[in-house]
Amino acid sequence: MKRRTFLFGTGLLAAGGAYAAHTLPAYRLQTGLQFVSKALAGPSTPPTEATSNSFALPNPWAGQLIEAAESQIGVTVVYDPAYVSLPFPNGDLPRERGVCTDVVVRAYRDAFGYDLQSAVNADMKSDFSSYPKIWGLKRPDRNIDHRRVPNLQTFFRRKGAALPVTANAKDYQPGDVVSQMLPGNLPHMAIVSHRASADSERPMVVHNIGAGTQLEDRLFDFEITGHYRFRPA
Repeated sequence: MKRRTFLFGTGLLAAGGAYAAHTLPAYRLQTGLQFVSKALAGPSTPPTEATSNSFALPNPWAGQLIEAAESQIGVTVVYDPAYVSLPFPNGDLPRERGVCTDVVVRAYRDAFGYDLQSAVNADMKSDFSSYPKIWGLKRPDRNIDHRRVPNLQTFFRRKGAALPVTANAKDYQPGDVVSQMLPGNLPHMAIVSHRASADSERPMVVHNIGAGTQLEDRLFDFEITGHYRFRPA
């Protein structure tokens, strides 16, 4: 397993965070985020070393999505919330870096050829007023919109993919996407795996919380703010 490194310190900046990285000096990001990242980013569990117990895949597409997400483990090893001008469509950062939403974007792109960058951009153009106004923008920005958790939450909800948020692990199927709120009101997003926790009580998640893409038992470590099951048409 490759050694995971930090760029600004945490995957917690996710989604809302890439804009902050675009507007705040690097030293302010480092001061505010390094402590949080060290506290929350834990060691990854390689898929080959995960518990032998697993939950049944509800359908083939869920397995495809999880496989695409897990393929990023050991590849994406740097958390990078910087604002970057991306190609369009199918724009991406170098695979060794990214944020929590990049795990989701890359998984859908690799598994199904579904480009959330262009899909979110098109939906925002059609109804910009339905999307969050957190960042003070007056028009879509195709470089960053799909990399922000609140925007992906809105997109999935508008596509009819939203499901109830519960404290019951059985409600979270492999291939689901969950959004979470981390300490400091920092939004986060992860993909639910079919691999079970060590006690076989919960599905693990694939996410980037600050040390690259990882497989971890963290579904209920933080407040769940959204639950989605999105299968591209």
